[in-house]
Amino acid sequence: MFSTRSRARRVTGLTALAMAGTLTLTLTLSACGGSTEAGGEGGGEAVTDAAITFIPKQLNNPYTDVVLGGGQEAAETAGFAEANVVGPLEASASSQVTFINAETQAGTDAIAIAANDPDAVCGALGEARSAGAKIVAFDSDTNPDCRDLFVNQVNSKDVALIQLEMISEQIGGEGKIAILSATANATNQNEWIRFMEEELASNPEYENIELVAKVYGDDDDNKSFQEAQGLLQAHPDLAGIVSPTTVGIAATARYLSTSEHKGEVALTGLGLPNEMRSFVEDGTVTEFALWDPAQLGEVTAHAAKALVDGTITGEAGETFTAGELGERTIEDGGIVVVGPPTEFNADNIDDYDF
Repeated sequence: MFSTRSRARRVTGLTALAMAGTLTLTLTLSACGGSTEAGGEGGGEAVTDAAITFIPKQLNNPYTDVVLGGGQEAAETAGFAEANVVGPLEASASSQVTFINAETQAGTDAIAIAANDPDAVCGALGEARSAGAKIVAFDSDTNPDCRDLFVNQVNSKDVALIQLEMISEQIGGEGKIAILSATANATNQNEWIRFMEEELASNPEYENIELVAKVYGDDDDNKSFQEAQGLLQAHPDLAGIVSPTTVGIAATARYLSTSEHKGEVALTGLGLPNEMRSFVEDGTVTEFALWDPAQLGEVTAHAAKALVDGTITGEAGETFTAGELGERTIEDGGIVVVGPPTEFNADNIDDYDF
């Protein structure tokens, strides 16, 4: 479990507990006050007592846990004196605003947020920026006007195309497919879906594939399971399902694995190897993809520290070092890309542990 708290600020000796299998990170804390030391990249000064707070879409999400584990561990390496995690238990458009407001009042130096809605959080983030906080969106972007940087897992079009390629191969290039997404307002999900729809409409390679439905499981396991069941009831001739969300693909795989559709309806999307391994082994799933979620958290933490130190401002062309992951360059729109996705199947899934 990660350390989460309602807001008793600056608790000395906070231990940030990462999920099982990652390191337990203990951060030595000091009061916020803007102490600095010379030596930052690009002429900035390293702030020695800075605090960062991660606000994910929701707590207790297996994918998010891995991201936050990487982020909290990297926060220490980057030079943050304190790293915290707060957030809602359910992913809804307005659920993150209260937590942002609390961080503003606490004087948090950097807020890293995976937005449930690109616009619903903007007012609160604007107040946080006015109070001096640096804002880094990760995983799911805000409106670009509301943050300093967005750390994107991968190039959005690439992750859309790889999912289309996998489902096309698995259904033999023809048939009806459906998409089981996360929340209806999730920026990353909607961008991937948009690219998939555009490719389906324009690429002759996919002219025999028909997208018949899009449903939303709200990154809730039970709701995603029910949505998967509903898809097959409404479309009994469905050839495949694409679920670009780790919660959705795992829930859909669980439903298919015990249904008459196992082996008949293809399933792919974005999943965690440890959650999907049994479904690959039993033949429910052939192949799916994902990037290393911990690296997303790592790059986010280092980007936030560079902003706090003033070594970058978020302008295109600026660079910063993301620890052992090396140098990253800010692209147009204030976007930093972590890396390409990996495809997981029976041949390589046992090589990964996350």
